Amino acid sequence: MGIGEDRPRVDGLDKLRGAAAYVDDLRVEGVLHGATVRTPAARGRITRIHFDPGIPWNEYVIVDHRDVPGKNHVASIETDQPALVETEFRHKYEPVLLLAHRSPAALRKGVQGVRLEYEPLPAVEDPLAGLTSDRIQHGPDNVFKRIDIRKGDVNAAFARAAHVIEGEYRTGAQEHAYIEPQGMLATSGPDGVTVRGSMQCPYYVLKSLCAALGRSEREVRVIQTATGGAFGGKEDYPSVIAIHAALLALKAGAPVKIIYDRQEDMAATTKRHPSWVRHRTAIDEAGRLIGVEIEVVMDAGAYVTLSPVVLSRGVLHALGPYACENVHIHGEARLTNSPPYGAFRGFGAPQTLFALERHMDAIARRLGLDPAEFRRRNLLRDGDRMATGQVYRDGVDLTRLMDDALEHAAYAQRREEFKRFNASHPYLRRGIAQATFMHGAGFTGSGETMLASEVWVEGHADGTVEVLTANTEMGQGAFTVLAQVAVDTLGVKNEQVKVAVPDTHRVPNSGPTVASRTTMVVGKLVERACLDLAAVVDGVAGRSFSEKIRAWHQAHPGERLVGRAKYKTPPEIHWDDATYQGDAYPCYAWATYVATVEVDLRTYGVQVTDFVASQEVGRVINPTLARGQIQGGVAQAIGWAILENVVLKDGAMANTQFANYIIPTSNDLPPIRVFFEEQPTPYGPGGAKGIGELPMDGPAPAVINAVCDALQTSIHEIPLTPERLMEHLDGADHD
Repeated sequence: MGIGEDRPRVDGLDKLRGAAAYVDDLRVEGVLHGATVRTPAARGRITRIHFDPGIPWNEYVIVDHRDVPGKNHVASIETDQPALVETEFRHKYEPVLLLAHRSPAALRKGVQGVRLEYEPLPAVEDPLAGLTSDRIQHGPDNVFKRIDIRKGDVNAAFARAAHVIEGEYRTGAQEHAYIEPQGMLATSGPDGVTVRGSMQCPYYVLKSLCAALGRSEREVRVIQTATGGAFGGKEDYPSVIAIHAALLALKAGAPVKIIYDRQEDMAATTKRHPSWVRHRTAIDEAGRLIGVEIEVVMDAGAYVTLSPVVLSRGVLHALGPYACENVHIHGEARLTNSPPYGAFRGFGAPQTLFALERHMDAIARRLGLDPAEFRRRNLLRDGDRMATGQVYRDGVDLTRLMDDALEHAAYAQRREEFKRFNASHPYLRRGIAQATFMHGAGFTGSGETMLASEVWVEGHADGTVEVLTANTEMGQGAFTVLAQVAVDTLGVKNEQVKVAVPDTHRVPNSGPTVASRTTMVVGKLVERACLDLAAVVDGVAGRSFSEKIRAWHQAHPGERLVGRAKYKTPPEIHWDDATYQGDAYPCYAWATYVATVEVDLRTYGVQVTDFVASQEVGRVINPTLARGQIQGGVAQAIGWAILENVVLKDGAMANTQFANYIIPTSNDLPPIRVFFEEQPTPYGPGGAKGIGELPMDGPAPAVINAVCDALQTSIHEIPLTPERLMEHLDGADHD
């Protein structure tokens, strides 16, 4: 089954039968269990470490920063984050000591038997608050990254505007809530260090391990185990836990497994970046955007980690799918003394698109226009230039895409019906609204060029084909999609193609499994590698491709038959990292989502009662998997919009249980009706684009716009919990 057809998941049967081995399922003789001793406050300086004299410490393996043989940092965009705290720390739950023991019960007792004495230091809790010199911890002003995008003459546009409308919007943090918590198993021996675990970027983990252990890539091996969800939460953080497990294994001379429990996982690992976005918009008499100023501030937490690229995608999506000749977008990622915020599905775009699409509805209301009509007047058309100067040339009729979604949702009829209902019902209010948006596929700007990703496709002597990439299966169906691309390209049967387990000693570096790049970028490399393999056996005798492979091996005993492909920047794609001008992404996926809600004024609860997700995604490779990606993303985004409230205490998450951090259940979700439009792109296999992050971008503004429609009010912050809605309505001046 090739491109465009449903194929059962290649990993589905093992997971259904319980045969898939996650990291905590691995049984290794003589394994020790590892745990972390963490800092107790948001910021401070360790003055002394106390060990309970009643505990037999000689039974434990104890590791601190002095045991790091290489560089005591977690290699990422920058190297400011220590693998283990030496003296000063920047956030609560930062790792200081590592312990290992054969008994999990003794290990827990050991962690409780260590007490850190520390001198508190002034902490930054709010990235918008003014700074005093004693709170500056990075550069001159705690700003990790600044990005400025300019186009046209904004001042002149505001001087001639018929209307100038401003708004400020906030979004909260979000916990990934993957099914399987973080975990790693490390072993050491004469051949080096091997780390197995739950991750989405094996070569990221490899880079960090080599730096911290002071070893070459030949001496370190990273293997992904079955991974129970990630959503970005296993992009950068697995490097931390991999280093810790490896340090313990090296000192112990025995295998060490570290598995976080849910509470530790939620407390210590990364979250979605909280954001503050200010819009100032100039509109002419015809209701068209003529000038836009957007200011974006993201709370990055205590260390740089991935915040610069999260901010980058955020500012690049801040103007969305709209045309405007005069634009100024300024973004900053700022330090606070919280655990670092990191990658999360959508990667900065959901924050800025929430602000944009709320602001578009607010403008429409001020102008007395239907929100859909206001968008029609401003959507990009072929030949328009985006904020970076990129020419819109995707060939998608965005107006028609939006109108199709509105028709699927019965938008016009329901608006009239809900007006009558709201005027007559004593306490229920109904609303319907939309969000129109896009998501760039692949790494931003020159990112793919710098990655220089590589894919191999190997023909084995038994006639089967193996796809070798570092891209991971973490529940999204990547292995199935990549196998389908190979099947379609080579014209072979499903059972003749398998996808290799990501293992840095076996597979090339095809880049991380992030950024909606696996299907489009890596899938295209699989397609090209298959064609390269086919070219090698072209002319070899055989009725089928498998027969040709077997015949080639008979003629070349002991040799490998491998097709290869390496990423090359398309000649028409140009990007300037210094000026942030050019083609930010080779193409985008486009969408309009429409949400219908009911608000109960007795409980202040919001129920989403219907949801239409209509998107253009290039080409659908596997319809069932694609639909599942959209429905899962919508569910996650509805949670972010109205349920999932990260409560911070001393800068860190305090509600670290699913009893007090509420995520959506099936009872909280509406029917999610998914519609696809296909406009194939030359940049993906069979014309496919990336879709995994797209459904995270649009639901929150669509839902909150619908709540505002129901209540005739204006809401500027999510999550819109019942408590927050009650406070808002008690103090709001309703429109």
